[in-house]
Amino acid sequence: MTTLLVVLTVAEILLFVVVLGAYLVRIATRLRSIASNLAKVTFGVRAIEQEAAAVAPAANRINSALGGVVRGLTAEADRIAR
Repeated sequence: MTTLLVVLTVAEILLFVVVLGAYLVRIATRLRSIASNLAKVTFGVRAIEQEAAAVAPAANRINSALGGVVRGLTAEADRIAR
């Protein structure tokens, strides 16, 4: 009887190790897939960053010009409201 329990315990431990290994392989596969997708996203973000770098100086000029438009429209709205 003791021999049977030892054999069943060893079999159960082996089954546990096999199942655990299978899940770890699945997790590793998913993590590799995630890493690949993150690399693609990083590449895209860097490309957007480089394209947007050229826009920044023009955006500053546009914003300062629009600031003048806002001041002019505010003054005109105040004049009309009187």
